[in-house]
Amino acid sequence: MTQTVTENFSEQLALRAGALLHSLGATLPDPGPLVARTPISGGALLPLTVDTPAEVDAAIGRAATAFESWRTVPAPVRAGLVRRLAQLLVTHSDELAELVSLEAGKIGPEALGEVQEMIDVCEFAIGLSRQLYGATMPSERPGHRLMETWHPLGVVGVISAFNFPVAVWAWNTAIALVCGDTVVWKPSETTPLTALACHTLLRRAAAEVGADPEVHQLIQGDGSVGSVLVDDPRVALLSATGSVRMGATVAPKVAARFGRCLLELGGNNAAIVAPSADLELAVRGIVFSAAGTAGQRCTSLRRLIVHSSIADQLVDRLAAAYGQLPVGNPLDDGVLVGPLINERAFTAMQDALSGAVAQGGEIVCGGERVDVLGPESYYVRPALVRMPAQTELVREETFAPILYVLTYDEIDEAIALNNGVPQGLSSSIFTLDQREAEQFLTHSDCGIANVNIGTSGAEIGGAFGGEKNTGGGRESGSDSWKAYMRRATNTINYSTELPLAQGIHFG
Repeated sequence: MTQTVTENFSEQLALRAGALLHSLGATLPDPGPLVARTPISGGALLPLTVDTPAEVDAAIGRAATAFESWRTVPAPVRAGLVRRLAQLLVTHSDELAELVSLEAGKIGPEALGEVQEMIDVCEFAIGLSRQLYGATMPSERPGHRLMETWHPLGVVGVISAFNFPVAVWAWNTAIALVCGDTVVWKPSETTPLTALACHTLLRRAAAEVGADPEVHQLIQGDGSVGSVLVDDPRVALLSATGSVRMGATVAPKVAARFGRCLLELGGNNAAIVAPSADLELAVRGIVFSAAGTAGQRCTSLRRLIVHSSIADQLVDRLAAAYGQLPVGNPLDDGVLVGPLINERAFTAMQDALSGAVAQGGEIVCGGERVDVLGPESYYVRPALVRMPAQTELVREETFAPILYVLTYDEIDEAIALNNGVPQGLSSSIFTLDQREAEQFLTHSDCGIANVNIGTSGAEIGGAFGGEKNTGGGRESGSDSWKAYMRRATNTINYSTELPLAQGIHFG
């Protein structure tokens, strides 16, 4: 594609982004130094202003003030705001999904799936509003009642990443709002337009149900903007999604001021394929987990641990499947692999492939760049690499579509390889042997452990998160709501006596 044609196409994408924001009710941002770009062509979409430290401070202040009244609204009434947001998301799902594709480079079905994930978690939070259960327990003292109650926590800061520019925000925000918290959101500087769109829809929902729109604040900018959020003692909980390096910086700062952290950091996810596996099922699950979103999911499959008796057969089938993957413009029908987010991601991928070869690895297929829309965009064919061992390179996460293939002979060895990395997000096993499946579920050290499905594609009903360098946080379903509230133990004396616990007598 010639440079002129590419520039014209980029201009069309920029116009489309503006039109989508308008259709979603957002006011086009004032021009500034933060330029939203599309990985589809590498071109600019819209320039935005960056919030100053003073503006971030003011946004946190507005959220803190709004919290004082929002916390007193009954939880089922608070759910009305989330319900209206869900309705707006249903109405505008196509427009918002297209904006996700423009900014994050996701293919249409994945972008729509991300918007559906927002709707699903809103529905979860609405039901949760009537289930913020405490507990009662027997008191050892006569005439006393002992119980635990849950209360709104305060301002929740949300720092999200580019690869799920709207879903992770929704996980945090829908639950935080129902729990009685207010939210200050710092999205990735790579995806500021989707953030503006979501903020607009939430503010609109608040206006329509009579809620205070100040319960949600949006701040835009780079890491320096996020640092203000990290350091502010008014932010009771900081939920941050990103790299392990980012988490290692954020967590000590929040801990130093005795705040709370909810961290969703790196993943270096593995799937074990046992001799009894249904290989047809396994191939489908592996290819989606490894190549979906161009390998840019935190749950993307990075390591494949295959029994030596079936390794050659499985690798041949995967190579054939990889060769049929359409790589191209994610806005086109039939495309399954879109672009990497930027040049830095492409360089990291090429460096990792070179390192793998230097360490004795063999690139079975993929890894090469594909010219789709000119030199400013970065499309690659997903790579399949056989490795002789789990080297330091394999133990590191490369946020790109590289699948390292390792072999094993005994299930204990496979599980040790699965666990032998610093990260602990997602894992899976393909097997028809129940004993192997149960052993894996018991011994995988990851927050997610699946049987006969891949490592990605989590539902919102189960708590999402991981162990070790992944950070230990849990978002979305189950009892993750407890991270957004504080617990109080209450003792009520309805007797005329004043007995002490543990049978102590005083005076």
